[in-house]
Amino acid sequence: MIFCCPLCKKELKETGNTLRCKNGHAFDRAKEGYINLLLVQHKHARAPGDSAEMLASRRRFLESGAYRLFSDGINELAREALHNVKEPVVLDAGCGEGYYGARLAGALRADGLRPQAAGFDISKAAAKSAAKRGGAEIAVASCFQVPVADGRADLQLSVFAPIVPGELRRVMKPGGRLVLAVPGPEHLWGMKEILYEKPYKNERQETAYPGFAFEKRIVLSDVLRVKGGAVRDLFAMTPYYWKTPRAGREKLEGCAELETSIAFDLLCYKAVE
Repeated sequence: MIFCCPLCKKELKETGNTLRCKNGHAFDRAKEGYINLLLVQHKHARAPGDSAEMLASRRRFLESGAYRLFSDGINELAREALHNVKEPVVLDAGCGEGYYGARLAGALRADGLRPQAAGFDISKAAAKSAAKRGGAEIAVASCFQVPVADGRADLQLSVFAPIVPGELRRVMKPGGRLVLAVPGPEHLWGMKEILYEKPYKNERQETAYPGFAFEKRIVLSDVLRVKGGAVRDLFAMTPYYWKTPRAGREKLEGCAELETSIAFDLLCYKAVE
């Protein structure tokens, strides 16, 4: 078990469907397989995170293979980082519906490694969806209060998730690797041209994080063409779904086909003392 008690950070042991620490704090495993470790005082809304509808759109879109280029890039970077670790602890921070973490764990197993994989998300609907994939421990939890003991992870993945440097570093082993996936400058530019009168490029930043040494940036890009329901699914899984005025939404929803650039930057950092 990679996760620990969110109250006292002690080890959790499972009996039946209940996980309990030595201080008596207990958490039940849901029928779908995930564990809810998000404390009430850490919730900022009644149902925080992405909704079931948004996650269904994301799952359909990702399972189509449209973003496989990015998933394969993450897997390759992780393979390189873990080349001499036979049983790595791999943590997917803000795992969403589990696509990237599940493909990463599968790729490592195909290479003969024996990863201990876990993922967490603040959305209960996301945890439920990710748990159904199998092959990893999944929890409902926040990136601001990660229920993992200090120095546990050999590799931590964060794809478009909130970056909390102190927590990211706390759970990492010295010498472990952090892989961040962030949008490139022209990610979804074709969509932005429809949504906004004055579309803007994402800013490319060279960001230093305490306790980490930057190692490399991998730039991945392509041109994506989607039709029909896939256009709406792509829109629903982006932040623009919440930020776009009604007029822009209606223009995009009227598109039978969309052509747009897609671009991720993968950033690799090494945890240092």
